[in-house]
Amino acid sequence: MKEIKTILDLVAEKEVSNEKYAIAQVVNVQGSSYRREGARMIVFESGIFEGGISGGCLEGDTLKRSQLAILKQKPSLITYDTSKEKEIGIGLGCNGIIDVLMTPIDPESSTLEILRKCLSERKSHIIVTITSIEPEIESVKLGSSFYYNTEKEELDDMPPSNLKTFLHNQIQEVVERNKSCRSYFASDELKASMFIEIIPAQFHIAIYGDNYDVYPMIKLAEVLDWDISLVGNMQKLKKEKIQSVSNIYHKDFKERPLIDGRTAVILMAHDFKTDIKNLQEALKSPSPYIASLGPKKRFIKMLEKLKERDVLLSEDDLVRIHAPSGLEIGANTPEEIAMSIFSEILSVFAGKSGGMLKFKSGPIHD
Repeated sequence: MKEIKTILDLVAEKEVSNEKYAIAQVVNVQGSSYRREGARMIVFESGIFEGGISGGCLEGDTLKRSQLAILKQKPSLITYDTSKEKEIGIGLGCNGIIDVLMTPIDPESSTLEILRKCLSERKSHIIVTITSIEPEIESVKLGSSFYYNTEKEELDDMPPSNLKTFLHNQIQEVVERNKSCRSYFASDELKASMFIEIIPAQFHIAIYGDNYDVYPMIKLAEVLDWDISLVGNMQKLKKEKIQSVSNIYHKDFKERPLIDGRTAVILMAHDFKTDIKNLQEALKSPSPYIASLGPKKRFIKMLEKLKERDVLLSEDDLVRIHAPSGLEIGANTPEEIAMSIFSEILSVFAGKSGGMLKFKSGPIHD
């Protein structure tokens, strides 16, 4: 989501220059790659670019090829095989086959409108991009993108066809698996390949606290481009350090953050009664991650107090509560603790255990 924001910001910034540009996107990966499917970069005809499609080994060549696509005003799909000795990227950490689609963006293109839709609502978004098609048909060409309206269950702006019906079924599978995929269609009249991309809602962190240790949490969430909500005593907080906070709630008022399945809750009021109250509220939410700062014996005491109030936690509740919170990395300072907690949040959202990659058998990515 951060990459999409960066692209749209740069387009808006350079709008007055009328400079032409293209978007390069990774649409298929086989084997090892620094970036996965969906990674984007925007390239202007002057050579200015933002975003990335690899760890630096492909950007230079993609820049030149994108400029050529801009000049011709014609999309192109390039396959990089970085496992070959003479291919670009050898020795730079890549060892896979990567397909990159370079699409010039013209005033009639729906690409930017689709990307803006992905920022307009806090939900998962689905985009279908045509990566090859033979023969091209009206409004469905190489590089064409279509937004899937989840409410209407309809591919916006795609004309009715057997391809559209096929894609509708494929999209249902993507939704069920919650994972992007490459798809292929073949009939007597048409052959096509598509990248069906699911873009999940931005991560959201809800911080309940107002002491000095909330600032590293806010700063790291800002770097990661997460939505941030903060509940605390506003008189205790330094205004210049909470400017990136999207939603601020006073701890004595009833209004609280909107918590969904992409929200991590951090209880760090450092006040026993306040943390218990906030924990009871958090347990009513669908958040998959609830952190309660402090040692285990403090949390055990919290459980005893809740039991006295006839509040019994289920096994599922105990799984999503992390107390103590964070990965064991030897963290001591507020900044290190913030890093430890964010690492644990990412591992939980990804369904990973958070161990060292050096001990992982098989590829890093699924």
